[in-house]
Amino acid sequence: MGCGMSAYGGVGRKNKKRIIQESVVFVLQLRVPVQSDLQRQLKGVAPKTTIDRLACLRNQIQLVAEDTGGSAISELRAALEEYLSLLTRLIKKNNDGMEGCVEFKWKPLGDGRRAELCFTNLWMEVMTVIHMMAALALAEANSLMIPKDCSASGHGVRVVSSGCKRDAVDLLLKASGYLEFCTREILPRIPLDIKSKLPDDMQESVLQTLSIQALGQGTEIQLGLAVNSKKATLSVKRRLACEQVIYFSQAYQCLSGCDVVSHGCAKKLLLFIFWKFLEAKAAAYYYHGLVTDKGSEPASHASAVCCFLAASEILGESKKACLSFCLSPPVTRAPPMWGVMKHLSQKIPELAFKKSQMYGYLLKEEEKVMQSLPELPDFQLSLIPEEFGLPEIEAGSFARKPDPFAY
Repeated sequence: MGCGMSAYGGVGRKNKKRIIQESVVFVLQLRVPVQSDLQRQLKGVAPKTTIDRLACLRNQIQLVAEDTGGSAISELRAALEEYLSLLTRLIKKNNDGMEGCVEFKWKPLGDGRRAELCFTNLWMEVMTVIHMMAALALAEANSLMIPKDCSASGHGVRVVSSGCKRDAVDLLLKASGYLEFCTREILPRIPLDIKSKLPDDMQESVLQTLSIQALGQGTEIQLGLAVNSKKATLSVKRRLACEQVIYFSQAYQCLSGCDVVSHGCAKKLLLFIFWKFLEAKAAAYYYHGLVTDKGSEPASHASAVCCFLAASEILGESKKACLSFCLSPPVTRAPPMWGVMKHLSQKIPELAFKKSQMYGYLLKEEEKVMQSLPELPDFQLSLIPEEFGLPEIEAGSFARKPDPFAY
């Protein structure tokens, strides 16, 4: 799932069956804490009860994640939130006394090939915790969009309830808020020598991209809901499709020029965004064509045909982009057609053929229309990251930077 490792199942150690996970939502690989001797390292710096609870929570997060493969999301989230609250309180009271005296270690879940993350910076520990909270939110959103039993729907058709889709949108906004907070508030506090050594999925450009593309995926799900709603107008559907194009375009531009895209998570993320950008653009041209086709002038019909033909061509390119994403390590399985693309995968080619046959003669007469594609309308973006702030942080708590978390 995205950067996440493929899962393994089966009975017996010698007969492990590889399960290539589906990726509806781009999911980050989880990191889990590695046991540290906090009692010794923090002795005299913080109360013993607080130190013991911190150590207990770190161990709990590691054990639960490893035992369940990260699927016990509610339990992990509760432990992370309590750990973050204690950690924040310690930083607030003992920042100078703790800096450099504690070695924090994290390791990728289920991937022994990737190196451990080891640091002594307290704000790095805060960011790593919030990063895991974001990864869990993305993983939960992905699981909500994958029915546990597809057999009831027949012929591999994906049926996801409207409630699950709305919950998935909420989780994507939450994940976007976590990641945006890391970029805005945490990274500026981390020294440059540490930032330069961060793994690719914690680099500033990747965090920004993940936050933006989560909003794009939320809009994609909203468009799927609109397609299935009798109350949603054609204008609403076009607006959502165009907003989706803008989100994924912003995400692609944020990451495409960075060095980190040459490998690993960042490379796969860029391929995912390009795939989703093409799908969104195909949908946007389709709905823009339907709106334009309502005009009475020949130029309107000719412009609409151009939109439908462009949508059909882009749709074909999106299928190639999907394959590129799936084959990029770690190998991922694309879900069956769902949401708006399930609806448009047949509609777009059929309508492009029908309208080109009907108004093909206009394309020769309206040469100006054929010189370039009609511009998609520009809309103000609707979704924003869910607001997030560290627990128990008060204005003026930090001597160096007063009120750093005020909004």
